[in-house]
Amino acid sequence: MSGFTHLHVHTEYSLLDGMCKIEDLVGRAKELDMEALAITDHGTMYGVMEFYQAAKKHGIKPIIGCEVYLALQDRFKRASRTHARPWFCWLEIRRATRISFS
Repeated sequence: MSGFTHLHVHTEYSLLDGMCKIEDLVGRAKELDMEALAITDHGTMYGVMEFYQAAKKHGIKPIIGCEVYLALQDRFKRASRTHARPWFCWLEIRRATRISFS
């Protein structure tokens, strides 16, 4: 399966939505000959260090992301879904230089 990269993966740190344990996830990616793998947990980056270290250990390029949410007015004001306009926002942050958590 070389050449394929999952870019939307939730781990056990993504509350109520993910159940992948990072070591198992990265190990399976290695078994499938994946060169890179991303994590995009919901609103949290608690698993970043564990993911980065596991990916590097297995020779997989770690892609670190986070699924975030934007409040249009105030995070405490929630419009009814029937009155809210449907919209989607993709937030991508890139860093041009190399970083290392070693």
